[in-house]
Amino acid sequence: MTPFLIVQALIISLAVIASLVYACRRLMPATSQRVQAKLANTLSQSSRPALLRKLGRQLQPTAAAGGCGSGCGSCSSGCASNSPATEEQAVKFRARPSE
Repeated sequence: MTPFLIVQALIISLAVIASLVYACRRLMPATSQRVQAKLANTLSQSSRPALLRKLGRQLQPTAAAGGCGSGCGSCSSGCASNSPATEEQAVKFRARPSE
């Protein structure tokens, strides 16, 4: 294998992995946050080297900011969203003008 093919394979592999991570974070946010927290806790153990503990602290997911309209779903009080209410409009069909 030539060095060019090795570099090409590495770049394609990194692109595929990045796409997979992005898709998982967008389509399964709760699962990806749970996996991220588990990985961060594993790396943050006191038996790990200092560099891995630091990486574990940086990987710790941020807590969702609560409050009405945040979309967090942390309270079941039926918070209203920040989007304005839309008004229903009747559909009107018009005859096509004859030519």
